[in-house]
Amino acid sequence: MARILSIGTALQNVFLVDHDDLSPTDIGRESILGKILVGSEIDIDRITYGVGGGGVNSAVTFARHGHETILSSRIARDAAGDAVLRLLDKENIDSSYVDCASREATGTSVILLDSKSSAKTTLTSLGAAKSFDYFDVSDIDLAQPDWIYVTTMNGDFNTLDRIFSKAKDSGVNIMFSPGPKELAEPKKLTNLFRYIDIIIVNKGEASKLIPGTVLAEMISHLNNYVETAIITDGPMGGIASNRNETYRFGIYEDLKVKDATGAGDAFGAGFLAHYAAGKSFRSSLIFASANATSVMLKISANAGALKGTEPLHPMPIQKI
Repeated sequence: MARILSIGTALQNVFLVDHDDLSPTDIGRESILGKILVGSEIDIDRITYGVGGGGVNSAVTFARHGHETILSSRIARDAAGDAVLRLLDKENIDSSYVDCASREATGTSVILLDSKSSAKTTLTSLGAAKSFDYFDVSDIDLAQPDWIYVTTMNGDFNTLDRIFSKAKDSGVNIMFSPGPKELAEPKKLTNLFRYIDIIIVNKGEASKLIPGTVLAEMISHLNNYVETAIITDGPMGGIASNRNETYRFGIYEDLKVKDATGAGDAFGAGFLAHYAAGKSFRSSLIFASANATSVMLKISANAGALKGTEPLHPMPIQKI
């Protein structure tokens, strides 16, 4: 197995689940969640607490797969931060690189979830997680990872550049899942591609970076920058290429989704968890899809993450 350093947010998740008051209502091409009047009091069916964030969600998948997993993130020493540390301990994730000295509260996401349709709206206060200036690139030498998996760093391109250049100098492989703040500055983002071994984006995100509307064309453009690229396309599956092999894939299983929170993290981390364990490119894509499906079957950002030992059934995947 590999040593994987996961860098990203650590958040408390609060799920407010209801079967009628949060049902989506269409307004033209858009929808609003719920019909809640200002000043009203709403009886919510269920409240569920959890821990999430891109860094945590990814680390859980790596650790369950059997990799030596390290998380680098920022929290506060408050009740939410303690919940993060308890989860890391439970999942056997090294928390010694988690900065706990923030003066701001640990970040929190409140997820409004309609239990009938699985539609959701997420309200997030990043708090301690909005800044990554705590990261010391010498930690890469100390941690000695084989891979670094990086989720959004809230548009902190200076820190991203420092991490990526240090990792490349140290011979560490990099997989990157950029977020909205990075995608908002495509020139800065594509300038980082020279460091990256694997990039994962969805179709809408890819369209902000490269031309094209057809997945095969888009993946070809991304491969000009990054050796291995994955573009997901929701219920349509996605496409992936490492320049030698290109696969068009569907979804693992068409099941009733309970909650899609963390599904993107589950796919990306699921791919790397399998791939870093020496599995083939094709089988890693299948496991990634299975992991994302499993996560969506529970109201949680990572509780459904697989261990990599589960038997997997065939899914639509074709080499092109």
